[in-house]
Amino acid sequence: MHGEQSPTAAGQTYRGSWPALVAKLVTRAIFSPRLALDLIATAWAFRRRGWWRRAPFLPLPDRAYLRWRMYTAYADEAAVPPVEDVIRFARWRRETMDLSW
Repeated sequence: MHGEQSPTAAGQTYRGSWPALVAKLVTRAIFSPRLALDLIATAWAFRRRGWWRRAPFLPLPDRAYLRWRMYTAYADEAAVPPVEDVIRFARWRRETMDLSW
């Protein structure tokens, strides 16, 4: 189901891929340093524990965990979240956890 339509919380559909989502987020972050920090902190929080021990040796999220998060958020483990949902979550996370930098 990768790259197909996925339901969103609002009942709309989002067609996309993880690389496209990342590209859109990077583009938005370039023009907003505050957003860039929020997204970096969120990505770091989602990293796979012990990421330096296994290839590709990058702080990427665990696939099983990410599938579970997408299932709990969108009722579809293959969902790719809309850009605005990721931005809203990153800002909410900073405000809720009282992260200030």
